[in-house]
Amino acid sequence: MPTSSTLPSETASLPRASIALIGSPNSGKSLLFNRLTGLNQKVANFPGITVDISSGKSLADSSTEYLDFPGVYSLQTISGEEKLAVEAFYKAMDADHLDAVICVVDATRLEKGLIFALQVIEACRRYNKPLLIAANMTDVLEQHKMHLDAEGLAGALKVPVLPISGKTGFGLEHIPSAIASATAPTEAYAIAGDIIASDDALIHRQAQQLANMYGPKGDLLINAQTKLDSFFLHSWFGGLSFFVIMYLLFQSIFTWAAPVMDGVETIIQVTADFVLARVPEGMASDFISDALFGGIGAFLVFVPQIFVLTLVVGMLEDSGYLARAAVICHKPLRVFGLTGKSFIPMLSSVACAIPGIYAARTVDSPRKRWLTYLAIPLMPCSARLPVYTLLIAAFIPAQKALGGLVGWQGLAMFGIYVFGIVCALLVTAVVSRSNAELRSDLPFVLEMPPYRLPSWRPLLRNAWNRSKHFVTKAGKIIFIVTVVIWLLGYFPNQGASLGDSWLGTMGQWIEPVFAPFGLDWKYGVAILTSFLAREVFVGTLGTLFGIEGAEENFVSLSQQIQDSGLPIGSGVALLVFFAIALQCVSTLAVLSKETGSWRLPTQLFISYSIFAYVAAFLTFHLVEFLV
Repeated sequence: MPTSSTLPSETASLPRASIALIGSPNSGKSLLFNRLTGLNQKVANFPGITVDISSGKSLADSSTEYLDFPGVYSLQTISGEEKLAVEAFYKAMDADHLDAVICVVDATRLEKGLIFALQVIEACRRYNKPLLIAANMTDVLEQHKMHLDAEGLAGALKVPVLPISGKTGFGLEHIPSAIASATAPTEAYAIAGDIIASDDALIHRQAQQLANMYGPKGDLLINAQTKLDSFFLHSWFGGLSFFVIMYLLFQSIFTWAAPVMDGVETIIQVTADFVLARVPEGMASDFISDALFGGIGAFLVFVPQIFVLTLVVGMLEDSGYLARAAVICHKPLRVFGLTGKSFIPMLSSVACAIPGIYAARTVDSPRKRWLTYLAIPLMPCSARLPVYTLLIAAFIPAQKALGGLVGWQGLAMFGIYVFGIVCALLVTAVVSRSNAELRSDLPFVLEMPPYRLPSWRPLLRNAWNRSKHFVTKAGKIIFIVTVVIWLLGYFPNQGASLGDSWLGTMGQWIEPVFAPFGLDWKYGVAILTSFLAREVFVGTLGTLFGIEGAEENFVSLSQQIQDSGLPIGSGVALLVFFAIALQCVSTLAVLSKETGSWRLPTQLFISYSIFAYVAAFLTFHLVEFLV
C-alpha cells in the first residue's frame, strides 16, 4: 500500500507540472494511473478533507506528477463520500500549479461517461484548466470489432479525445503530447437547437446525442453482460456460486501461500543458524535469537497470506463480481438490518478494518452506515490472519479430504472467517431490532460494472504494496513490544528461568484472568500486548517461547505450541476470542474520526471485549467436554 502523508494547507504547494486524473468508478482510471506512474506513488490527504489522493511521478517524465482522485459518478454529489471527493477536486482546480486535467471515460459505456465528462468540461472552463478526455477500454472495442469516432467526438466537444487502453498500454505514449497541446475549454457543448445545457436533463440529452453519433454501435457488450448476470444473479445458481467463490477465497489463503510460507520459514531458519554461529554466546546472541528471529521472524512467516488475500480480493473486484455479490447479499443482509451496500465495506474489512470504515461512506442511509460500523470490527481482518494461521497450524492437521480437494486447515480457516461474519450479523440484527428507527432504509441502487479479466500487473503491485505496508506498519510495533518483552523476560536472571523473570512475575498476576480458558501466563501476556495490534500476539509468543527454549534448535512457533501441551479447547477458545475482541487502536481512532466522537469506539471496545471473554470461556468448556 502506498505510504501516507499530508499536503500543506497552501494550495500553491501542489507540485509543478501536476495533472489530475478524474473519472467515474470502473472507468479504469486507477489502472491508467498505475500505468503512468509505476511504483512511484504515495497517498496524501488534501487539507481539511478526509479523502485519499494517490500521487506519483510520471514514468515518462519525472518532472510531471499525476494526482489520482477518487472515482465519482457526478460533480453534483449525492453521497457524503462523493461530496468529499468533489470538494478535493475543486480545491485542486483552484490551485495555480495544477496544469491540466485528464477525464477518463469508459469507451464501452460512452453515454454514461459523457454525462460526467460534460460536467468536467464545464468545470475546466470555469477554472481555465486544460482538459484531455481519455477514452479508455478501446482494447475491448477492438476485440468486438467496434469503433469509436474519437476525432468526431473531439470536434463536437472542442476538447481533445485520445483513445487509450490502460490494460494493454495502447495510446499511453501520446498522453504527454496531447496534454501539452490541450487548452482550456472556452464554451459549453450545445445540443441541437443551440440550447446550452443548464440542468441534468439536458446534460443527459447531450450525452445520449453524442454517444449515438460518435460511439460504438450495437449492444454486443450489454448482451454478453446480461448472459453472465443471468447466471451470477440467478436466485439459486447465484447464491451457490457466491458460496463457492467465497470458500475458494479462504481455501486459497492456505493453498497458494503454503509453499511461500515454508520458504520464508526456511530462510529465517538458515539465516538464524548463519548469524548465531558468528555471534559470541551471551546477551547479544540471546537477543538476536529470541527477540529478532523468535519474535519478529515468527510474524514474517505469515506475510505471504496477506499477499494472497489482497490478490484474490482484488481479482474479484477487478472482474466486476463484487458488485454482483453486493446484490446477492442485499436480501439476506436486510434480515440483519443491513443493506447490500454494506457488503463491500464488510469485505474490504477482510483486508483491513480501516478501508472498510472509509468504504462505509458509500452506504447512503446514515442508520445503515452506523450498523455497518458495528459489523466492521468483527470482520476477520488480515491482522487476525497470523493468529488464525498459527493456531490452526498448531491444532489442525495438514491433511486433505475428498480426494485432495479440501484441506482441513483451509476448511478451519473458512470456518473461523464465517464465525466472525456470523457474529457481526447477529450483533447488527439484535441492535437493529431493538431500535425501530434503524429498520428504515433508503432504496438499494447499485451500478453493475462490466465483466472484465483482471489486470495482473496492478493487482500484483497492490498486493505487494499491501504486504509491505503491513510489515512496515506492524513491524514497528512488534519490534518495540518484542524488545520490551524480551528485556522483561531476560532479566534479572539472564533468561535462566522465564518464570522467575520480571515478566514471569507480572504474568503470574494476570494468569487468573485467563486461567478459565486453560491458558498460562505466557498466553495472557501475549493477549494483553495484542491490544496494541492483534498481530503482536505472534511476535510476543515467539519471543517468550524463544527465551524459554533458548537451548533448543530453531523450530516453528506452531510446533512449539504443540510441544507445550496446550489443550485443544484452549486453542479453539483463543480463536474465538481473537475473532470477536476489538484489539486495534488504529481502528478505534479512525472510527472516532468518522463518527465525530469517541462514544461509539469506546462502547464497541468494552462490549466486544466482554463478548469475546464470555464466548471464549464457553467455547473452552464445550470443546473440553466434547473431546
